[in-house]
Amino acid sequence: MLGPPGRSALLLLQLLLGLPGLLPARPPGGDGRPRYEPTWGSLDARPLPAWFDEAKFGVFIHWGVFSVPSFGSEWFWWYWQKEKRAPYVKFMEANYPPGFSYEDFGPLFTAEFFDPNQWADILKASGAKYVVLTSKHHEGFTLWGSKYSWNWNAVDVGPKRDLVAELAMSVRNKTDLHFGLYHSLFEWFNPLFLEDATNVFKTRKFPASKSLPELYEIVTKYQPEIIWSDGNGNAPDTYWNSTGFLAWLYNDSPVRDTVVTNDRWGVGSICTHGGFYTCSDRYNPGHLLPHKWENCMTIDKRSWGYRRNAQLDDYLTIEDLVKERLRQMGAWLKVNGEAIYGTKPWRAQNDTVTPEVWYTFSPEEGQVNAIFLNWPVSGTLELGEPQAKLGETQVKLVGYKELLKWVALGEKGIVIALPQLTPKQLPCQWGWTLQLIDIN
Repeated sequence: MLGPPGRSALLLLQLLLGLPGLLPARPPGGDGRPRYEPTWGSLDARPLPAWFDEAKFGVFIHWGVFSVPSFGSEWFWWYWQKEKRAPYVKFMEANYPPGFSYEDFGPLFTAEFFDPNQWADILKASGAKYVVLTSKHHEGFTLWGSKYSWNWNAVDVGPKRDLVAELAMSVRNKTDLHFGLYHSLFEWFNPLFLEDATNVFKTRKFPASKSLPELYEIVTKYQPEIIWSDGNGNAPDTYWNSTGFLAWLYNDSPVRDTVVTNDRWGVGSICTHGGFYTCSDRYNPGHLLPHKWENCMTIDKRSWGYRRNAQLDDYLTIEDLVKERLRQMGAWLKVNGEAIYGTKPWRAQNDTVTPEVWYTFSPEEGQVNAIFLNWPVSGTLELGEPQAKLGETQVKLVGYKELLKWVALGEKGIVIALPQLTPKQLPCQWGWTLQLIDIN
């Protein structure tokens, strides 16, 4: 039996910083819209819809049949049946009868505690601006009643509910979040995919009859504003006809003006092609990139989905995340959101003198935001990057009314005197924002 959705689905927090694409669009078609050809050169020229660059923060929900065994990883089936890893084999031997198959978990995926309105309320309270749900992971089970996944979907088996439709409706009715869907291109044990793989992907039975029809289905039926593709199965993008699908998505789909895509469309496409780059799981480049990117960071250091055998120290702490799980994140963003939403990267991403200081730039206000994670015991904070102007530069602590005093350190660098506040007087509990106005 599934536990409450809060346990069955691990919510993943993402803090996104980067730059939107700056290349020109293709010449417009007859209706004045840009038309994109099914080539990477043309598709990569599409500007990223502005909403995604402004959103900054989203939630990723991994939920599926793997939530029933909830052991080890969402890759449970693969590790148990294909790699035959000892902990997974022993777990099955200790808890399930001989002959029990992974497909037998399907009817046990009941989702009886799933309340999409409750999820929507939590998502809204988190301060997130978008949410992505796993419509189908590598196990092939679809969370909607796909006609291309007969008897292996949430309407025919288990919940007997269209989980995608329910969450999409609640998110759209109760929040202002953008709704997106994750979709795995390949499936570990699908016979058609395995046949194509045996033929070194010279045949295309699986994408033609399964994967591509599913993608068209979820776009036309649910109109997601993010398509988070994954799982290329070591096949090239030509096997998946990724450029053909994306050309339709950008030109003719019901979400052509607002949809955002990632970079996982076949071998060789990651960190090279697509709307925003993910490059690798839990990607954190550590320096500014010229292309919009996403850090998809898991709460559980070892899994993307809920697992019953997780230890407490497997979960990232509030300090690790910047700054905690959903409702607390929402409380933090209520104070510091203007340093996150709608911002752009500044010339420096981190400070060169004091660690754990991050910079963003607010173009409308023309101000630099310095987010520092450790309140100094000395009461002064030294920043090595800002170039202050005597008599002009102003420094504010977000959530505190008075201007702060500062001293310049030559041509570059500044020492700021922080107010003496009790813990209860602090604007928030973790991570504080300085607004630097009129600096070079």
